[in-house]
Amino acid sequence: MKKLVFTAAALMSLGYGYAQDSTVPMATLTPAQPIEPTQKVEEKVEIKSVGRIHFDGGVLGANNYHNEFVSGIALADFRAGLMMRYGQWKSKIEMGYANQALSVKDVFIEYDFNKHTLLRGGYFLHQFGMQSVFGASAKISMEEPLSNSAFYNNRLVGLMLMHQKDKFFGTLSLFAENEAMKQSANKTGSQGMGMMSRLLYRLHREEGNIFHIGISGAFETPRYNKEATLNHSSYILKTYFPTRIARVAAQEATINNATFLYKFSPELLVAKGRWGLEAQYYYLNANRKSGFEAFDASGAYAMVRTIIKGSPYAYADADAVMATPKAGAMELVAGYNYTDLSNSKAGILGGRLNDYSLTFNYYINKYVIWRVRTSYTSVGYCRDRKNTNLSLIETRLQIKF
Repeated sequence: MKKLVFTAAALMSLGYGYAQDSTVPMATLTPAQPIEPTQKVEEKVEIKSVGRIHFDGGVLGANNYHNEFVSGIALADFRAGLMMRYGQWKSKIEMGYANQALSVKDVFIEYDFNKHTLLRGGYFLHQFGMQSVFGASAKISMEEPLSNSAFYNNRLVGLMLMHQKDKFFGTLSLFAENEAMKQSANKTGSQGMGMMSRLLYRLHREEGNIFHIGISGAFETPRYNKEATLNHSSYILKTYFPTRIARVAAQEATINNATFLYKFSPELLVAKGRWGLEAQYYYLNANRKSGFEAFDASGAYAMVRTIIKGSPYAYADADAVMATPKAGAMELVAGYNYTDLSNSKAGILGGRLNDYSLTFNYYINKYVIWRVRTSYTSVGYCRDRKNTNLSLIETRLQIKF
């Protein structure tokens, strides 16, 4: 019995000593510590400079107005600005100098909901056909088709919702006239307002195999005019001869006593291997006050392009246009444009224009492009303007960063 008691006492003593031993692992003695949640990594602000420089030189020859069509050289365009990105937010500020004048270009804020949908607000190019997607640096015929100059609004103040996924691409814009960027509403009077949209079905978007078809539409109220009798009761449609060396108006139609206008523009883009075609038609109808005939106008262009050195044509999903050819590529572009701004029933003769062009593009690297263009432009059926034919050959060295 004594041995049993002694043994029990020894075991109790050993157990007590073991419990007091500091070498026992802490994990067996302390409760589990709470795990702190992982902190979200702070987004970084990305800022980069953007800009471009265009130097032009050319020889011009016309049958009339010889003192206006003067050969020479020009700083056709200079841009400088900044782009900022923070997470899903993006913004851009850009200024430009052209035609001996400084002006505001893009100023906008953008929110990307996801990789397919975005909302942009500010002063920028809203989408109405293919030519509205990009600026002068990406014009494959050096100067844009003159029908686009006549029927497109250029930059506007407003909002644009864009969604693109798989075979669908669409935009919807609500806007005020661009005069809102230059003067306050108390000086312009009631601002012109409108909406526009571009919708596409993109059947093929693979390299060397591209096909999309679509249509753009727009509605807007009359625009600002510095003449009181025309202010917000008129529209002015205008084109210039396709050169930046001599800035000479080719067509001009002033539509007075107007109440509203609507316009639409179907488009087609096709590419197979190193050959491509893009074409667009424009129609505009301006309704006028009682007693005045409505004014309608139309135009169209087509451009056949081919890569004579380089990879097949590729597609830019985000903008729904042909992507810029890769560095080292050489390209030929043959174009035709027709624009009719004359309507005898409405008593408005803005002129009828035909333009034929051939352009060579050398994509030296991702930043530098060399272009050479020759064209023949004829304009007639204008009020107070002689029929004019212009032949030219021009070259441009452009740098974009």
